[in-house]
Amino acid sequence: MRYGMAIDLKRCIGCHACSVACKSNNNLPNHIWWNKVLTVGGEGMDTASGTYPNAKIQYVPMNCQHCENPACVKACPVGATYKRDEDGIVIQDYDKCIGCRMCMVACPYSARSFNWSKPEYYLEHTLGDIDAPVHQYNVVEKCTFCVNRIARGAEPACMELCIGRARYWGDLDDPNSEVSKAIQGRNYVKMLEEKGTGPSVYYLT
Repeated sequence: MRYGMAIDLKRCIGCHACSVACKSNNNLPNHIWWNKVLTVGGEGMDTASGTYPNAKIQYVPMNCQHCENPACVKACPVGATYKRDEDGIVIQDYDKCIGCRMCMVACPYSARSFNWSKPEYYLEHTLGDIDAPVHQYNVVEKCTFCVNRIARGAEPACMELCIGRARYWGDLDDPNSEVSKAIQGRNYVKMLEEKGTGPSVYYLT
């Protein structure tokens, strides 16, 4: 089994619902985002390039690409970053992480965050799934494809709130999975594939 995701760039409207679902369900600390939506257009978020009526804008959701050949795993000196044999998901072990941030330097997608201080939250009560990860100080964090949800048969949180139904999820090795069917017959790109990382996130164009 090899889990992966496809994101239809023609359907993404830049609503950031995936980012909010990820942050809420994983009870992420203040200023930590595992899932971001980048703007291809003007200089700022949600701004277009050009002028009316020829303005252009496109949104690109970005999270850990759960690579087949992850550079972060090679860079980690203590084995805190590793790829699961059973499904290809790249995981960060907080208990092993020494906060050196070598994985952040190695990742070409800037898909990791660092807890510089004791995790703080906007609300006084815990949000999200009851089995959401417990966040720690002085460690690197990243998207996990919601392994806690997968373990109980659910999909990643970002899948649930996508208004444009732009996301597809499943086993890339299963031709009948939702993600495999979404990729079939479509043009797609994989981010920075020339880096040799083998991303497991496909962007449908």
